[in-house]
Amino acid sequence: MAAIVNPDVCTGCETCVDTCPSEAIKMDGNVAVVNADECVECEACVDECPSEAIHMG
Repeated sequence: MAAIVNPDVCTGCETCVDTCPSEAIKMDGNVAVVNADECVECEACVDECPSEAIHMG
């Protein structure tokens, strides 16, 4: 399952965007959004998110 971002917790810091090796995460305004088709389920974004807004679905 792809990574899922909780928009209520995401601070828009873009750490996950910079961390994602498959470039599956983009910003939509101030919230990160994961493209499930591009996510390789490596969990790098989960480990690096400072606000713990990302989990695996």
